[in-house]
Amino acid sequence: MQDVRQLAEDIVTREGGYVDDPNDPGGATNFGVTIHTMRRLGLDLTGDGRVDAGDVRALTRDQAVAIFLEHYYTRPGIAALPEALQPSVFDMYVNAGGNAVRVLQRLLIEMGYDLDVDGVIGPQTIRAADAAARAAPAHIADAYGIARRDYYYALADRRPASRRYARRRDGGKGGWIVRAEHFIAPRYHLSEAEHRERTASWV
Repeated sequence: MQDVRQLAEDIVTREGGYVDDPNDPGGATNFGVTIHTMRRLGLDLTGDGRVDAGDVRALTRDQAVAIFLEHYYTRPGIAALPEALQPSVFDMYVNAGGNAVRVLQRLLIEMGYDLDVDGVIGPQTIRAADAAARAAPAHIADAYGIARRDYYYALADRRPASRRYARRRDGGKGGWIVRAEHFIAPRYHLSEAEHRERTASWV
C-alpha cells in the first residue's frame, strides 16, 4: 500500500481547488475540505472571528492534507482495516463521511458476516473485514470499489441534482464513477456503453 500521506496527497489532487457549487450540499470547498468541516474544527484562518468562504479560500494544500490524515483517516480508525481496503475507504470517507463505512459494512453482510450497519469502524467491522480480506485477498478491494460505484449510481438515481457528479454533460462517466473505478481493477470497470445504459433513465 502507498504511504498514507501520499494517499492524502492524491486525494487532495483528485478533489481540486476552490469551488462553491450551489447544488453541492457541502457548500464552499477547497481541496475537498468543506466549509462545514472548517466550521466544525473552528478554522478561522483569516482571523476575523467567523468561518466563512474566505477561510475556505485561504486553506492551503498542506493544511488540507493534515485535516484528511487526522479527521478522515486516523480518527475514524481506517488504519485498523486491512491494507487492501484502506485506500478506497479513506478516499470515500473524504467524499462521503460515514457512508464509506456503511458501504463496507453492507458488503460484508452480503458476504455472510454478522455486523451492524452504523458507519463506525468498531471491533465487529474490523473482525469481519479481516476475515473477508483473508478469504478473498485478491478480490476484497475490487468488491468494495464496485459497491462504492453502485452507491454513487443509486444516490444519483434518488437525487437528480447529484447526477452531474456521476455523469458528464456528454454522457460519459462523471467524477464519482471515475473516482470509484480508480480503486477497481480495469477488468471490472464499466465500459462507456454500460455506463450510458446504467444512466439512460436520467433526464
